[in-house]
Amino acid sequence: MVEKDGVGSKYLQQTLNVSIDMHQHGISKCFDDDGRPKRTGTVWTSSAHIITAVIGSGVLSLAWAIAQLGWIAGPIVMVIFSAITYYTSTLLADCYRTGDPVTGKRNYTYMDAIQSNFGGNGFKVKLCGLVQYVNLFGVAIGYTIAASTSMMAIERSNCFHKSGGKDPCHINSNMYMISFGIVEILFSQIPGFDQLWWLSIVAAVMSFTYSTIGLGLGIGKVIENGGVGGSLTGITIGTVTQTDKVWRTMQALGDIAFAYSYSLILIEIQDTVKSPPSESKTMKKASFISVAVTSIFYMLCGCFGYAAFGDASPGNLLTGFGFYNPYWLLDIANAAIVIHLVGSYQVYCQPLFAFVEKHAAQMFPDSDFLNKEIEIPIPGFHPYRLNLFRLVWRTIYVMLSTVISMLLPFFNDIGGLLGAFGFWPLTVYFPVEMYIIQKRIPKWSTKWICLQILSMTCLLMTIGAAAGSIAGIAIDLRTYKPFKTNY
Repeated sequence: MVEKDGVGSKYLQQTLNVSIDMHQHGISKCFDDDGRPKRTGTVWTSSAHIITAVIGSGVLSLAWAIAQLGWIAGPIVMVIFSAITYYTSTLLADCYRTGDPVTGKRNYTYMDAIQSNFGGNGFKVKLCGLVQYVNLFGVAIGYTIAASTSMMAIERSNCFHKSGGKDPCHINSNMYMISFGIVEILFSQIPGFDQLWWLSIVAAVMSFTYSTIGLGLGIGKVIENGGVGGSLTGITIGTVTQTDKVWRTMQALGDIAFAYSYSLILIEIQDTVKSPPSESKTMKKASFISVAVTSIFYMLCGCFGYAAFGDASPGNLLTGFGFYNPYWLLDIANAAIVIHLVGSYQVYCQPLFAFVEKHAAQMFPDSDFLNKEIEIPIPGFHPYRLNLFRLVWRTIYVMLSTVISMLLPFFNDIGGLLGAFGFWPLTVYFPVEMYIIQKRIPKWSTKWICLQILSMTCLLMTIGAAAGSIAGIAIDLRTYKPFKTNY
């Protein structure tokens, strides 16, 4: 009897073990270690997200930025910013998990990473949240302005072509900003980052399209001119005053920083990546691919744009080729910019959407308005889950960013200010400080000193770039009338 019980007990235990193993195996196929649905992101989807975020409208102002710095400083500054961005991105990628890089606690957002490393809800956590989310909101404004500029360029090129250049074709920007806002209200109802992959791929393709057209037109212009424009030290004093030269140089630093900025959404992108291999390895590889590709495009577009136009390089590269030859190619390029910016807008806004919705749900867990989802059947697709709070809050957000864009349509200066405001704290300071904490780097060691020098140098560049952009905005405001901007 005892033997039978022992056999029965052993058999029962084996059955339970098999059942548990099968159960765990089933869960692992559908869920990750944190109980969330299995992540499916790869190096390529991550690269698409980054390229969508990075190769944005910032590429169009690089010829102008190099024109302020010249043939020596311009390319060097671009290489330095790309190296800093890649290096600090690798530091930040290691902060996705706290503790063990493979099994440690996941940090779903940039703020979660700050909270895990610095502890609690102290000043640094709040400062990070303020800088990140204000910067994300600012990017939405900048992209609305840039999209309207490209839409107006299409309208004006067609108008010039029809009139043979006789009609000045003045166009008000407000209608185009409102049109872009309406499109973004629709796309903002995509629930989360993981469902944006297809939009990011379309946007990445569009970014290569207009960058390639801009590069080709720049090369053509250089050949047409029969030589390379520009000078070793940039725009000469006399063309502008000495004070303006200083402000423009500082603003150019901000424009280049803005062109490389994506650290503020890196953790959120990394949270879409599947494992194994570890998320940090995948993200570092995606960062390398993305920064390498964007740096090549930036260098080519910026340098050939400067070579084509010299000191007269425009703030928006694609508006500097004239509205005639070939006007249809410029229309394609500007249409590609608009499509790309639709995707970029969403990539940058999703972290802010998620932050507000998460905290609202925590504050009012029993509210149907906040938490209830209504299934809307879509023939041939999965039903769409409509959340009323998401619909209302995201619509208000897009409307607010659109109205502010109509009030401040100075893309170059706004872009420089955004780059300056977000570059040092989000791309350099916080990644460096979290890396020091995670790796327990001793104070005053050689590595600690080098990291602090990097951080302080970038802080000085940030202050200078912010000052230059504010000065540029102040100059623009002298002649600007709200809601009456014509091009």
